Amino acid sequence: MTVKILIDSEHHRGEVDPRLFGSFVEHMGRCVYTGIYEPDHPSADPHGFRGDVGALVRELGTTLVRYPGGNFVSGYRWEDGIGPRADRPRRLDLAWRGIETNQVGTDEFLGWAERAAVTPMMAVNLGTRGIQAAADLVEYCNLPGGTHWSDLRHRHGREEPYGVPLWCLGNEMDGPWQTGHLTAERYGELAAQAGRAMKLVDPSIELVACGSSSHTMPTFGYWETEVLERAWDVVDHISMHAYYEEHDGDRRSFLASGVDMDQFIRGVAATVDAVAARKHSGKRIGISFDEWNVWYQSRFEAAGLPDIDVAGPRIEDTYSALDAVVVGDLLISLLNHADRVRIACLAQLVNVIAPIRTDPGGAAWRQTTFHPVAAVAATARGHSLVTRVTAPELYTRRYGDVPAVAAAAVADPATGRVTAYLTNRGDEPATVEVRYRGPGTLSAESGRVLVADQKGPRDREAAAGFGFTTLPVSAGTDPHTVTTTLPPESWTVLAAR
Repeated sequence: MTVKILIDSEHHRGEVDPRLFGSFVEHMGRCVYTGIYEPDHPSADPHGFRGDVGALVRELGTTLVRYPGGNFVSGYRWEDGIGPRADRPRRLDLAWRGIETNQVGTDEFLGWAERAAVTPMMAVNLGTRGIQAAADLVEYCNLPGGTHWSDLRHRHGREEPYGVPLWCLGNEMDGPWQTGHLTAERYGELAAQAGRAMKLVDPSIELVACGSSSHTMPTFGYWETEVLERAWDVVDHISMHAYYEEHDGDRRSFLASGVDMDQFIRGVAATVDAVAARKHSGKRIGISFDEWNVWYQSRFEAAGLPDIDVAGPRIEDTYSALDAVVVGDLLISLLNHADRVRIACLAQLVNVIAPIRTDPGGAAWRQTTFHPVAAVAATARGHSLVTRVTAPELYTRRYGDVPAVAAAAVADPATGRVTAYLTNRGDEPATVEVRYRGPGTLSAESGRVLVADQKGPRDREAAAGFGFTTLPVSAGTDPHTVTTTLPPESWTVLAAR
């Protein structure tokens, strides 16, 4: 299979927003307790947060973390998680049937985010709470002092405001599973009212309205239209959520998951633009893809309701090499829509369908999916370039004919480096010629590849031995090209100047 890729330095989509490399911490399963937080762990810092996990979060390149949910937030009383820990109530979480001890709450999370140098993205409860509770939380977090909630933060030991810049107006309110599920019309009005109150407290904040929780929802498109019609003047972004899994051994469709993500993003962007046109508005609403990942939901649904417990395991999927290649392909999709997608959160950060796993009291370790995320976060600096891929098409059962090779490229104007990301979705090698149209020559610095070379699921020991291998890259037929051969079912990072 022969593939040609053209990268043009003069045609780009705009700068890649650093917030594209976000993640998600929800009070679900072991994401918080024995995940990021475990006071008795040998690596714990004075605040009770695991140092070994913190080191992996830095290595992952996480820039932003969404908190505290997720479905959890729709039943959350944020006031339960502030003040002396001994006085905090234990509550039943209806979303995930867990007992929430509230030993980690707003101050603990925001302190951890500050020490970890990640931007916090807080969600407010519009399921069972509403306007006043949302405004109060912004006041607690962001006002310097002189009011009830900001002065209470002072009494809890934090004088300086946290300055939380990003706020989610609820979570997946289109979903019947959501506590407090609303129609699009009712949610749009509530989001507008809550958002106005929150911005009266702090006009500098950015607000994310709930979009569709997947594009298979029967209300997809209609939901976004109705919400934006009502909340257009208040919100800054609309959210998207998508999860992918291999169905019935259909590897080829699974490897083409990025095609589905592309279609979803284009649909939301078109809806946003249609509302802008009807309103004669020049405002640019961004997309916050604040939940995305590989998640084997069919296994989760088959398991039924979990027993009620304290921080018991929930959806701790162990990922394969194939899953890692798909995660890389989804990252290509996000980069190729960097002009519209300004925020993205890999869901979740630790233990729960996560790139990082932990043993209580023991080790923290990288899943296979850790590697593509860390690679893109470390290298995708600058402008997302338009890539033109000429490749054979492959037939898939779920998505029809798809390009056999997907590509994204980013150019860093500060260093002159061009980094390309390539997925070979096919089951045969692909000989690729990358041509660069721009100043100077194109010389390959390195090629690194992840290969889905194992047919079955991987275990922890296999994940420990998984990672990038070197991919030979050679000069092309002229100073503006390089060539390489992509292994079957693989994901590659190609750095050049």
